[in-house]
Amino acid sequence: MAITLFDAVLAGMALWLAKLVLQKNPRGRLPPGPKPLPLLGNIFDLPRKEQWRTFSEWGHKYGPISYASALGKSFVVLNDVHTAVEMLDKKSAVYSDRPVLMMAGELVGWRDTLPFTRYGERLKETRKYLHGAMGTRSQIEGMHGLFEAETRAFLRHVLKRPEKVAECIRETAGSVILQLTYGYKPKEGKDDLVDLVEVTMTQFAEVVQPNVFLVDLIPPLQYVPLWFPGAGWKKKAEFYQQTLQQTAAAPMEFVKQQMAKGTARPSLVSNLLEKKNDRKDVADQDNTIKWAAAAMYGGACFFTTVSAIYSLFLAMTIYPNVQRKAQAEIDTVVGGDRLPSFSDRGSLLYVDAVVSEVFRWGALAPLGLPHTSIEDDIHEGYFIPKGSVILTNVKGMLHDEKVYADPWTFKPERFIATEERPAELDPRTCCFGFGRRICPGLNLADATVWASVAMSLAIFDIGRKVIDNVEIVPEALYGDEIISHPLPFPCTIKSRSKSAEALILSE
Repeated sequence: MAITLFDAVLAGMALWLAKLVLQKNPRGRLPPGPKPLPLLGNIFDLPRKEQWRTFSEWGHKYGPISYASALGKSFVVLNDVHTAVEMLDKKSAVYSDRPVLMMAGELVGWRDTLPFTRYGERLKETRKYLHGAMGTRSQIEGMHGLFEAETRAFLRHVLKRPEKVAECIRETAGSVILQLTYGYKPKEGKDDLVDLVEVTMTQFAEVVQPNVFLVDLIPPLQYVPLWFPGAGWKKKAEFYQQTLQQTAAAPMEFVKQQMAKGTARPSLVSNLLEKKNDRKDVADQDNTIKWAAAAMYGGACFFTTVSAIYSLFLAMTIYPNVQRKAQAEIDTVVGGDRLPSFSDRGSLLYVDAVVSEVFRWGALAPLGLPHTSIEDDIHEGYFIPKGSVILTNVKGMLHDEKVYADPWTFKPERFIATEERPAELDPRTCCFGFGRRICPGLNLADATVWASVAMSLAIFDIGRKVIDNVEIVPEALYGDEIISHPLPFPCTIKSRSKSAEALILSE
């Protein structure tokens, strides 16, 4: 009798379960955590929504390092910055791998992008490409003109359609990333490539969520045929893979066509294509460049920037006193006859603190991206098994009462040292990742957000909506994605004066 695909899937499941039963006991004391069930482990303890809340509870109960398992897979949760730095930064040679994510990585194809590339030569080569494009202060300074020009355009768009501020933020972030990466200037308003990037990143946010797709816990399910009952997730993976491939290939092809015509604008991709090493396989280099470029949005630069700027508008709606204080500083340092520029950053200390507080208060990536241990390790007396998935509770860290006073309140002053107290911990210590997997676009995101914060506060008064004579104070509610965005909220956005409008409408 011929062996069917279903037989093969059942055989794979049986072998996988046998491996769980026969796996060796740990050779050391595991970190504390919830009590596991036989064979199943903590599969019912691992949260599927708002994981950071559950992990914060574990931190209070078990300490900065906690442990759980699910169907033989080990999970280590880190709940404070010091522990994360000691493990992921100082032992980066052990903890710089990524776990194999069956849904997002293997089936959809995100394994080819920098965030999910396994530790090795390809990772090092890709990071080298990106560092060469935006890894130094002088390189970011060379982009300041673009950031300022795109932010001025953003202000004009918001002035014309303030009710669409979230849409304007996405359009501007997409424009910046596409110009820097591909030399592609999106069309005003609707642009097919920007739309494609947004769709791809929305799909990414869905499939990368931990513990949502059973195939991530039971890998043999990847072989389930499309027609099998309940296999709708596999059809989704196939469709999402096509979208991702198109998003990576289309702008790359655009650059090649422009280079052939001699009309290509300077960009990350055009520069890398011009510098290709003749000693290496051209197709392999093109593939690496293609996915390195895709990391500019797939590496969270796009979503992080969007979330941070939208968080500014939310925070200013809730905390009008912060807005007034920042505007007073801008008026004193810059005046009213021009917009703030990067040359003013060193003098705008409170505005700079607002940027830092946006990164902290919003906690844009609640769990960051998972790391994996390459080998067995003993850390702070606990045994960390090889292959453990290391989860960093970034949102919990950024709202830790032991580190930040009154952590749920938006208080930029916390980052300005006084004679009475030192400045609190810079959120950039953890909000962009750790060790060798830290986001290579962190300086790019920081500069883009600073321009948006300083220039938006110079031009706009962001206020609370009044409905039936009742002032609406929105709640600080965020979505439950890997890059978390504020949920839609009511606010008003008006120019501070006619002279402020003139600063952006005169161009």
